[in-house]
Amino acid sequence: MTATDPAGVKYDLRLYIAGLTPRSLLAIANLKRICETHLAGEYRIEIVDLREDPGRARRDQIVASPTLVRQRPTPGRRLIGDLSNTERVLAGLEITPRPPVQGVTEHADERPVRP
Repeated sequence: MTATDPAGVKYDLRLYIAGLTPRSLLAIANLKRICETHLAGEYRIEIVDLREDPGRARRDQIVASPTLVRQRPTPGRRLIGDLSNTERVLAGLEITPRPPVQGVTEHADERPVRP
């Protein structure tokens, strides 16, 4: 896919996790929240569970979990952790924050409720 494809995918993101641990679930929830807020309709997320395919960590050079990899746009970028700091995630992925929707506020240190 290209940035101009009909699906509108501009950001191709891959999140590596090691099982459905609380930290992995938090990273998934935070990533989905950030993407819906700042990349609505312009992203694709692939979640890779390294417990199901341990060799993938070596092949893809993943040394910690959870790790987020921006595949596209290039150059790729990597972030490690639960992605709870929105400002840091946006800066790390080089994403310009979208203005907040009227009546909705979001803070960099805001975390979703843990399951």
